[in-house]
Amino acid sequence: MTISNQLPSKSGISINEGLDFKPELVFSASRSSGPGGQNVNKVSSKVELRFHILNSSLLTQQEKGLLMEKLALRINKEGELVLVSQSERTQLRNKEAVIEKFYSLLRKALTPRKKRKPTRPGAAVKEERLENKRIKAKMKEQRAKINP
Repeated sequence: MTISNQLPSKSGISINEGLDFKPELVFSASRSSGPGGQNVNKVSSKVELRFHILNSSLLTQQEKGLLMEKLALRINKEGELVLVSQSERTQLRNKEAVIEKFYSLLRKALTPRKKRKPTRPGAAVKEERLENKRIKAKMKEQRAKINP
């Protein structure tokens, strides 16, 4: 699987189209606790993906720093991004799922957040709010005791 033009190219952080991380990914399989019936105790269908961010030759220093910051909770003490998939019954499907999860995490982490454009409330909204205030005030005023 390669990253095509799905990764961002704005604000200085870009990943070349067609970049393939597979040589840098380390996979391991173990017994899964997910679906599989009697087979679940015999077959190693759970797949764990490890990617050492700081040792990657495909990422720039800026991208590595960004990934270390945004994915800090998924990175272990050795600096490896660890992802696990055990939702499928076969090791191959779990491997595909964990690779897809890896690429989507990269896309999400390297996509710059849009700047918020501050907006002001419109005239109609302001007028409606003031009208509601007048109605509430009038209602409360009518609750007051009448002095003879």
